[in-house]
Amino acid sequence: MARSARAQEEIRRFLDIEAVQVAELDLDGDEAVLRPGPGSPPVTHGEVFVLVRRGGRPVGTLLGRVPEGPDAKAVLAERAKAVLGERARSWQAPEVCEPPYASVVVATRERAGQLARALDSLLAQDHPRFEIVVVDNAPVTSETRELVERKYAERVRYVREPVPGLAVAHNTGLAAARGEVVAFTDDDVVADPRWLTELTAPFAADPGLGCSTGLILPARLTTPAQVLLESHGGFAKGFTPRTYDPARPPGDEPLFPFTAGRFGSGANMAFRTAVLRSVGGFDPATGAGTAARGGDDLYGFVRVLAEGHRLRYTPSALVWHHHRETWQDLQTQAYGYGAGLTAYLTAVLVNRPALLPAFLAKLPRGLARARALTAVRATEGGGAPGDHDTRTHPWPRRLSRLQRRGMVYGPVGYLRARRALRTRGEGAG
Repeated sequence: MARSARAQEEIRRFLDIEAVQVAELDLDGDEAVLRPGPGSPPVTHGEVFVLVRRGGRPVGTLLGRVPEGPDAKAVLAERAKAVLGERARSWQAPEVCEPPYASVVVATRERAGQLARALDSLLAQDHPRFEIVVVDNAPVTSETRELVERKYAERVRYVREPVPGLAVAHNTGLAAARGEVVAFTDDDVVADPRWLTELTAPFAADPGLGCSTGLILPARLTTPAQVLLESHGGFAKGFTPRTYDPARPPGDEPLFPFTAGRFGSGANMAFRTAVLRSVGGFDPATGAGTAARGGDDLYGFVRVLAEGHRLRYTPSALVWHHHRETWQDLQTQAYGYGAGLTAYLTAVLVNRPALLPAFLAKLPRGLARARALTAVRATEGGGAPGDHDTRTHPWPRRLSRLQRRGMVYGPVGYLRARRALRTRGEGAG
């Protein structure tokens, strides 16, 4: 009963979290420009999550409160200068090489409304030459196909994949891709107009680059679940560009490359097409839609790094993500995080046994890292939305327990998913 009471109190506090507005503030030039985030109404008084830009490119985020009466732009611009300081004043846009021909793969399943919003943003990209491939994963209806054929005609290619699973769908998109670089994003994002250019240009600058990832920010913070997720890190990996090189393992990443969650997320990633194909693509027994629950993106990162290719995190490559909206969604997500983590590690070792000695050598520190990831902070919250250069954002206690349970289940889920694929293949034969 005591445990149940604690859980109910945690949920009650969670439900008391207030909605937060989402906005963009560009400090380029003498006059700041304030805009609402994608799909958000104009900014009024109250709490505001702000993406700060210089020259159109992201430099940081902050949380500000706009009182009734004063001009929101003036209040938030002053807040940005105080919080981001020299970074906002002196930031210089990096030079961007001419990006290579790219394919954008969007896997989807029965979410035509969200898909249309994502496709509209992808078709508005400033990239000079790219294609879009929609992979309809295990469809129940013809809604997705009809949307693509009716609204997007020759601008978007439609591919049907009957086998369920995100990694399977991504592999189907990889096989269909014509670009030198293949980028992946989700059907619940809005891509910034420069997203694809910023994500793919590093491949032209670095022939040894195998993968790039980018920044993911919340499109809306209108429910307690969305605010709580962003308060505990969300999907963002900070605003500092970074290259991960297996020839020079980072000193501050002692578990490299097995801490793949640090590198990025599947809603914003790209690979050199030939490199991803050379490692066999994604393991089809990982990812959403399988018993493994996740880990397909992390698997791809590690496989590419293990082959000696570099990975580049580029915060200028931005997508806005529509976070899950309910407490139940968050519980499912926490469990899936844990399951996907150990599922992908199992997949890597099954498919690349030569990595086992390195993994075992790092296992003690890996277990300590896992405990730290799911630890409960002494304070009640993980921080405020906007604190994205902080590297530790633990979950609340109840979600931490679910994540640990998922980690125990992950290897079992992966093996079940492999068995299901084998059974399906035998049935098809």
